[in-house]
Amino acid sequence: MLDATLKTQLKAYLEKVVQPIEIVASLDDSPKSVELRELLQEIELLSERITLVEHRDDAERKPSFSINRAGSDVGVRFAGIPMGHEFTSLVLALLQVGGHPVKLDEAVIEQIRNLDGDYQFETYISLTCQNCPEVVQALNVMSIINPRIRTVTIDGGLFPAEVEARQIMAVPTIYLNGAVFGQGRSGVEEILAKLDSKAGARQAEELSKKDVFDVLIVGGGPAGAAAAIYAARKGIRTGVLAERFGGQVLDTLAIENFVSVQATDGPHFAAALEQHVKSYEVDIMNMQRAAKLVPGKLIEITTANGAVLKAKSVVLATGARWREINVPGEKEYRNHGVAYCPHCDGPLFKGKRVAVIGGGNSGVEAAIDLAGLVSHVTLIEFGAELRADAVLQRKLHSLRNVTVITSAATTEIHGDGAKVNALSYKDRVTEELKRVELEGVFVQIGLVPNTEWLKGTVALSRHGEIEIDARGQTSIPGVFAAGDVTTVPYKQIVIAVGEGAKAALSAFDHLIRSDDEEAVEESAEQVALAA
Repeated sequence: MLDATLKTQLKAYLEKVVQPIEIVASLDDSPKSVELRELLQEIELLSERITLVEHRDDAERKPSFSINRAGSDVGVRFAGIPMGHEFTSLVLALLQVGGHPVKLDEAVIEQIRNLDGDYQFETYISLTCQNCPEVVQALNVMSIINPRIRTVTIDGGLFPAEVEARQIMAVPTIYLNGAVFGQGRSGVEEILAKLDSKAGARQAEELSKKDVFDVLIVGGGPAGAAAAIYAARKGIRTGVLAERFGGQVLDTLAIENFVSVQATDGPHFAAALEQHVKSYEVDIMNMQRAAKLVPGKLIEITTANGAVLKAKSVVLATGARWREINVPGEKEYRNHGVAYCPHCDGPLFKGKRVAVIGGGNSGVEAAIDLAGLVSHVTLIEFGAELRADAVLQRKLHSLRNVTVITSAATTEIHGDGAKVNALSYKDRVTEELKRVELEGVFVQIGLVPNTEWLKGTVALSRHGEIEIDARGQTSIPGVFAAGDVTTVPYKQIVIAVGEGAKAALSAFDHLIRSDDEEAVEESAEQVALAA
């Protein structure tokens, strides 16, 4: 299964294994079991510290295997063949079970060790999901640190009956002790916050003790990262408050238009951003959501957990999120047939009928990708014609299992109480109401800025974007903004990076001028007192 280059690379990684590992495989005579056996045998030959044991037992899922630290309770389990996006999860599991140190702050490690209780996690993934590895790797490392935490990663594509029985229509989906625990991307700190109810209060207390920042950046996407780098290079006290570092880029599969980077994907790009920021003295406060901004000589940012941070200047870079169509049934069936990430959730709809709402580049790209997986795609566009690039439209129209409907307004998403089964739309030319029988709806109609928490403070456009001038200045002195959250046109990564750098430079200029004004005022007071 592994080519010569990959074997060489993996062998080099496995030299870091310091404790014996036992791989216990549960297999049968199916083709996938044969494929998994071949992979595990190849891994065994790459390290003298790895032993493969095969069991033909009554394991719940076959093919599956566990990676165990010999003579201990430490281990993780995979149900499926962890290739694709999950190959990195497999390699990390081998290293960490084999005694290679985990890359977490000591305080976080201690918090995981101190969790009280027994936790059995089941995580359903697809090998094409770029959001799944973060969840898988987070739970794996937690189980390695604390043996009372057990975890199994399940490839939904190999266990369709199980997926159908549990009505799983979005990945990653996490079960804890048999009940749904969460869906979507999440890391160690986010999972910990849900398990440790007192974590939020402790974090708020620690955050509130921090000294005043010269520049506090709210948001950890491309704009926020660029702002942090440019601010830190000026030698001023810089902080980043981020709900999740990387922002919406984490949900982007292919990036092929960032100048000087020919091709990459969102998670790798986000990781590179974080590494670059961490190379400077920047205080990164991740997994923290801003809830309130209070203007003043010192600007205050209150977080969702109650912490209060103070700064002489602020850069708002909270980005945007997928826009919803806001019709009956959308919220009720979200993750039960209504989805927003075709790359993540597309494999769960293999052989089924789906609709894509939106005829821009994102919608047409989604329809093209899904056409290779599902039985039929219906693309619904509100306008009289598609808005996607011509090359994408040509590709779309060449596909036999795609129907394009224009001048159509989606009116309702229907379901049977458990999952989606149809969609209704109004023909905007004839006013006729029509119904499409299907099993999934992918919404691709653009973005909405994350500014609800700013209403009543900074000036916002009618679309909810932060209004800024050519320097990134908002309506509040000392508060700047950058990226997709602003009125700047063309929501592109390269533009967000430039805007973030500009906002940081403007904030630095504001600090210099403010210091000069304070110095003049102080001199005037001293003269007055002397007189």
